[in-house]
Amino acid sequence: MKTLVLATRNPGKVREMRALLADLPVVVQSLADYPQVPEIAETGTTFAENATLKARAVAAATGHLALADDSGLEVDALDGAPGVYSSRFAGPDATDADRNALLLEKLRDVPAPQRTARFVAAVAIATPAGELHLTQATCEGRIACQPRGEHGFGYDPIFLLPERGQTMAELSPEEKNQISHRARAVAQAREILRTLV
Repeated sequence: MKTLVLATRNPGKVREMRALLADLPVVVQSLADYPQVPEIAETGTTFAENATLKARAVAAATGHLALADDSGLEVDALDGAPGVYSSRFAGPDATDADRNALLLEKLRDVPAPQRTARFVAAVAIATPAGELHLTQATCEGRIACQPRGEHGFGYDPIFLLPERGQTMAELSPEEKNQISHRARAVAQAREILRTLV
């Protein structure tokens, strides 16, 4: 079995990715297994650029197949913010709750129909030899007026799926893994991984 290193130390993301890749003939590791690999600066201006930077750096540093995703939230009323700065939106030491609170504050006077948003995920797969593959997907929704739900991470508690009447955090992990932006991008990436392993 081939080793696949996820370019993240985020335990929520690692859990989600392991579930999405469970039936592939790969041993899924993360940067938690490679403490010597330094933090990779996300200097790209798009999700695809950041995913590419991380995947290439991890493949080069570990000598294994690497998978990186960069994902975030684009809010139409905020001209696409927080976008690629989703994880740094409220500052470097902010928690998920801090970021959600800041976003809700910025949208306080925005009526429900204008709170449209989408999660975007770009997935990059890099080989140690330098080969690169990219996929991208979105999940459309709205920003709720207050956090709801106990599952997921990041902006999930305030990302409302209008057709379901639930936030992403109110879905079970299994439901989320069928419809999320990351699940859709990883579904495309799985087909690429099959050919590589």
